[in-house]
Amino acid sequence: MSHQSNLIADNIDQYLHEHENKDLLRFITCGSVDDGKSTLIGRLLHDSKMIFDDQLAAITQASKKSGTTGEAVDLALLVDGLQSEREQGITIDVAYRFFSTDKRKFIIADTPGHEQYTRNMATGASTASLAIILIDARYGVQTQTRRHSFIADLLGIQHLVIAVNKMDLVGFDEARFEEIVAEYRAFAEQLDAPDIRFVPLSALEGDNVVNRSEKTPWYFVDGQPGPPLLELLESVEISRDRNLTDLRLPVQIVNRPDLDFRGYAGTLEAGILRPGQAIKVLPSGRTSTVERIVTFDGDLDIAWPGQAITVTLSDEVDISRGDWIVAADAEVALSDAFEADIVWMHDEPLTPGRPIDIRLAGRSVAGRIGEILHQVDVNSQARHSAERLELNAIARCRVELTAEVALDDYDRSPGTGSFIVIDRLTNVTVGAGMIRAVAQSSARLAGEVDWAGFELELNALVRKYFPHWEAKDLRELLNK
Repeated sequence: MSHQSNLIADNIDQYLHEHENKDLLRFITCGSVDDGKSTLIGRLLHDSKMIFDDQLAAITQASKKSGTTGEAVDLALLVDGLQSEREQGITIDVAYRFFSTDKRKFIIADTPGHEQYTRNMATGASTASLAIILIDARYGVQTQTRRHSFIADLLGIQHLVIAVNKMDLVGFDEARFEEIVAEYRAFAEQLDAPDIRFVPLSALEGDNVVNRSEKTPWYFVDGQPGPPLLELLESVEISRDRNLTDLRLPVQIVNRPDLDFRGYAGTLEAGILRPGQAIKVLPSGRTSTVERIVTFDGDLDIAWPGQAITVTLSDEVDISRGDWIVAADAEVALSDAFEADIVWMHDEPLTPGRPIDIRLAGRSVAGRIGEILHQVDVNSQARHSAERLELNAIARCRVELTAEVALDDYDRSPGTGSFIVIDRLTNVTVGAGMIRAVAQSSARLAGEVDWAGFELELNALVRKYFPHWEAKDLRELLNK
């Protein structure tokens, strides 16, 4: 494999040192089916010389059997590795790839375009800082384009790159590009993303992917020749996206290897942490001071968001998995109810009263969906009432829990403001949510009998084991 940096051959120690200190950008490719997402990633890796010779040989061989580009190498096979993906020529599961340039390291998530796999797209977007949304120049903005844009915006991705792909199939027509830009801008007026950029390209032929194309002499940005896609990825500013103010360290495990050491391990989701800093533990409210910040490579003088660390305290404090370490003077809401935007990911519809488990920042709490406040139309962004949520639907819901937990607004701290919804009977992940507001305390489900939820659970069990019974008959029997 050839590489853009000569240091890898001339001075490996210096190269590794520079590589360690480069920042990391996580991004996704999304959009409608057959817009060229996998091909774009393959072209990006190929033209930036980040494909090993054996990888290239393997996809060259695979192209003869499963390729869709004739005699040419089908670069989409670099990320479409499942047999069913190659047979159908589509992306089904999220595929992750790592590469780097002299300026930055990257982790790409190639997400599927089919509506059926929208939940996979949401999973890939949950850790991304930037989204490349592909649009086929022949068809313009599609329903999935809007849906994926809305989900990316819902998940707080602040940087959107709209890649108008397959420009070679429309003769690199400037008018067609501007028409699509205008169409997307009209839709994007309803989004919150502050940074939206547009690039005309051909992933198949490599135009404006890694190198600027001579076929788009009309492509200008702010009076200057427009940058190719890779240059945008290398230069986008993401450091300001992180919350460096509000300290949030959810405890994932208590590290107790011997009698002389007790540490609390987790990933720092927000804020900056230093030894000697006064902290508070939630939900107990106990206070202490940070004694050490321990990592595999040694103690740190300062920790930043995204770092996996172990913290020791100067006092013996009862801390368990799911507790939060925050600043001593932090004001964090504690409640057993909140409003959240939920993306429903299961074939069985969501109905109010359904018993669920919520996993939030390392803590698992039982509860239910108390009410569907409104559902969102991904095309028009209009809100309308709904009695149930079908697969891939998005709605604002009221969630009620059996215990009080610490709550953060997702926009303030995504790591502690997001959660997943677990079906209590099957232990399957059925949804993902983003907290938007703390709600008035519920009737505390632990102290009441939830007959609606109870009947739902009974119905599921009865259908599975006693198909000739009715759950309501069993409930009447229990009442007697």
